Amino acid sequence: MAEVIEIKVPDIGDFDAVEIIEVMIAAGDTVEENQDIITLESDKAAMEIPSPTAAVITEMKVAVGDKIKEGDVIALANPVVQQEDTETVKTAAAPAVKETTQPVIQQPKAVDSEKRELEITSSDRQHASPSVRQLARELSIDLNDITATGPKGRISKEDLHQLIQQRMTASQGGGSLPSVPSAQYEKFGEVSPQDLSRIKKLSGKHLHACWLNIPHVTQFDEADITELEAFRQANKAEAVKQGINLTPLVFMMKAVVAALKKHPELNASLSEDKSAIIMK
Repeated sequence: MAEVIEIKVPDIGDFDAVEIIEVMIAAGDTVEENQDIITLESDKAAMEIPSPTAAVITEMKVAVGDKIKEGDVIALANPVVQQEDTETVKTAAAPAVKETTQPVIQQPKAVDSEKRELEITSSDRQHASPSVRQLARELSIDLNDITATGPKGRISKEDLHQLIQQRMTASQGGGSLPSVPSAQYEKFGEVSPQDLSRIKKLSGKHLHACWLNIPHVTQFDEADITELEAFRQANKAEAVKQGINLTPLVFMMKAVVAALKKHPELNASLSEDKSAIIMK
């Protein structure tokens, strides 16, 4: 009877109950030593767990979404010994032996193929490393839109870059922005479509490229609201008598309205054909 070993979660540091976000193997697969088999993700980091030895997976003990910790069993496997494999191939010279051993060799492959196909079909998760997943999230790209060319259908950074390049090449006019559903802005008030200038049309695709490739920055400003808060406190009691809760939000809304009136482009929308902006 073949030896059965347990592939366990190694020392992963100060983590407990870490979620599995990707399973890269299935029962029947042959894995090499140090080959990645699962991916874990915690609040602080994501890590790929490799196989400690070359082996044939016989049974999976985990699935995507499970939470595991150090020492938990990932899978059961039969270790692969290279010398024994070589001797088996050498002794398979006689036709009678071939007829006996051939089903034993081919059957696991058939099971492997069927289970792999089932796994890919039934899983909503694409195979990709944590770094590729993070980059895709930052660029708002769905992994399902990427054609994987890596081993065992894994998505590489090159695949991600290829998709970006294709979208930029195919972009016309305002760029390869995703289509947006039609909206009836008129029901909220008066609108006035304004044609985009030639410069804005030409710069649109370059601005979109910058959006994809340049890190986004959020700006914070400080404002002295000493006088505003004094005014709010002075009129708070009177407002309560009128059934109004005079909170700072009221003044913030008034400031936003004033800013949007002065800079209406910030509240504008791009038309469906990306040739005009809808001023509101």
